[in-house]
Amino acid sequence: MQYDIIIAGGGIVGLATAYRLIEADPNLKLAVLEKEAHIAAHQTGHNSGVIHSGIYYKPGSLKAQNCIQGYHDLIAFADENEIPYELCGKIIVATHQGEVSAMEKVFERGEANGLEGLKKLNEGELREYEPNVHGVAGIFVPQTGIIDYKLVSAKYAEHIQSKGGEIHLNTEVKSIRRKGSGTEVITPDHTWECRLFVNCGGLMSDRIARMNEKGLDVRIIPFRGEYYKIRDDRKNLVKNLIYPVPDPNFPFLGVHFTRMIDGAVEAGPNAVFAFKREGYHRSDFDWKDFIESISWKGFRMVARKYWKTGIGEFYRSYSKAAFTKALQHLIPAIEEEDLVPAGAGVRAQACSRDGGLVDDFLFSESEGVIHVLNAPSPAATSSLSIGRTIAEKAKGQLTA
Repeated sequence: MQYDIIIAGGGIVGLATAYRLIEADPNLKLAVLEKEAHIAAHQTGHNSGVIHSGIYYKPGSLKAQNCIQGYHDLIAFADENEIPYELCGKIIVATHQGEVSAMEKVFERGEANGLEGLKKLNEGELREYEPNVHGVAGIFVPQTGIIDYKLVSAKYAEHIQSKGGEIHLNTEVKSIRRKGSGTEVITPDHTWECRLFVNCGGLMSDRIARMNEKGLDVRIIPFRGEYYKIRDDRKNLVKNLIYPVPDPNFPFLGVHFTRMIDGAVEAGPNAVFAFKREGYHRSDFDWKDFIESISWKGFRMVARKYWKTGIGEFYRSYSKAAFTKALQHLIPAIEEEDLVPAGAGVRAQACSRDGGLVDDFLFSESEGVIHVLNAPSPAATSSLSIGRTIAEKAKGQLTA
């Protein structure tokens, strides 16, 4: 079973990469291998559906570059393929004076990243956008929107297959090894041969990478984000999207409110260390996943640094009252009975050996192999841009 390129992972990044590759060269013999029974089964399928603007990211970083380009690519793709979306904008809210300085830095980053139409808001102007919000200042970001990334992924898959690309479900990569000038990819039922292997394995990306990089300096640490939905008769508390000012010392945005493309309003997420890589419930536990995480020196360093924050996140996970209290910082009128349990997602967060939570997209490349080792939010928004970046790396290898 010989191919030019085999991609592991049928999430939005793997599919966007395949789409970019086969769009550029329809003669490529290409296959996507997905271990689950359907595409977009994990991070993509549990995504809240936000189209990110790129306002938060360090200017010049891969996140900033890919998010901003990916935003424009995604909108164009949605228009061409009649995928519903809405550019409703969002507000970022400073709930007290101590957050205003950090808010100003977010505004400056947005301008440095080329965002147009950003607007600083005073307390009264905040309420013009969101009448129920509490804050002393804010930012209106017009580029933010909402979409269904499962529909986007399905359309990527449709284009891939229409151009002769293959998508194989229930096909888990068990081993990879170099053989001559190519790479062998071993799955339970087949041995596949390709000129280039691309690892877009998300939550399992580091395990796949260790199949040919024994001294890998990062490990995926899973963090579960749990959501509530606001009851239909209380959805009017939120018009669009309401975000807090992010803590610059913590890689997660904090709980926020998101109107989704289907009209529902989600509140969350928290960010708790998950005891299973694909563990979407508090009771999910896997010994291998758990031991791999806690035995990683980098994670233990992170745990020592953020233990107070971590305890607070776990407390909110088990206490609806505490979760509600966190949401009340943004909307004081929200009550515990307004919230009903919703879904959860698990973020594949790369953690370096020296205790850093990798903030940017991260790639590793060797002869015949490309690994995508960190592609957290805004990967869905950025997918077509990331896909192009990986496709260019792939072209460089195939033509070398």
